[in-house]
Amino acid sequence: METREFIIDENSVNTRLDLFLSERMEDKSRSYIQGLIEKSQVKVNGILKKSNYKLKIKDKILITIPDPVGLDIEPEDIPLDIVYEDSDVIVVNKPQGMVVHPASGVYTGTLVNALLNHCSDLSGINGVTRPGIVHRIDKDTSGILVVAKNDKSHNKLAEQLKDHSMTRAYTALVEGILKEDEGTIDKPLGRHPVERIKISVIKDGKRAVTHYRVLERFKSNTLVECVLETGRTHQIRVHMAYIGHPLVGDPVYGYKKQKFNLNGQMLHAKKLGFIHPSTNEYIEFTSDLPDYFKKVLNVLKNELK
Repeated sequence: METREFIIDENSVNTRLDLFLSERMEDKSRSYIQGLIEKSQVKVNGILKKSNYKLKIKDKILITIPDPVGLDIEPEDIPLDIVYEDSDVIVVNKPQGMVVHPASGVYTGTLVNALLNHCSDLSGINGVTRPGIVHRIDKDTSGILVVAKNDKSHNKLAEQLKDHSMTRAYTALVEGILKEDEGTIDKPLGRHPVERIKISVIKDGKRAVTHYRVLERFKSNTLVECVLETGRTHQIRVHMAYIGHPLVGDPVYGYKKQKFNLNGQMLHAKKLGFIHPSTNEYIEFTSDLPDYFKKVLNVLKNELK
């Protein structure tokens, strides 16, 4: 069982209780939080409140999160592209279209199902549905991520994520021509106030910083490298859309009319570097662009001829 506590400051006054918690607890959905409130797992100043309660200055919220209910997450013989593996970590190259871990409505075909078939020694910090998962990338984002095989490794890797010392560089194809060769987007992100499946730039969101650098310019698109300083949900996708250059193929934040017949956004986790939890040495891994990404780039290059 886990407990979390929040003290309300002036920036969150008059915010609904469930909305505030869904913005602060990015690993939990709003419906899940509303369920906790209905089950008397959330108290404000020691008193049970409803989801629509409007927060007041200095309100103290205490949330009790029950242990995850065991699910029958079955090992599945799904091929894994393993970049590196030892007794502490597995670095894998996830294909586009694969969900990282089971969630509501998705219990098969995930990276976790494949990992459980490959090995049984994964960290248990994130419970039965997310064994070993330290960080995630979106279903339709391809590329590299690290999985922890034990709790010690998980904690050390999670700390590097928290203090922003883990290297995470992505290759992205965006709409339009970026004029500047490089730049930084420092805009806070949180759940969209109306469209809950979306993340948006909001005044009282969590700080989010993306550094970008132009790799190549085409006729009407730009290939960029995006380096994450923070790792918020959909960060690169939202930040690039915010400056007027959404990712090509993005079904949520991109153009409605797409030039290419794609299955998702053109975003690939290209580079990952971290301090190894046992050796304390910095190690770094890279992943080649997938074939679908290369094909689109070849079409764009031919347009320049």
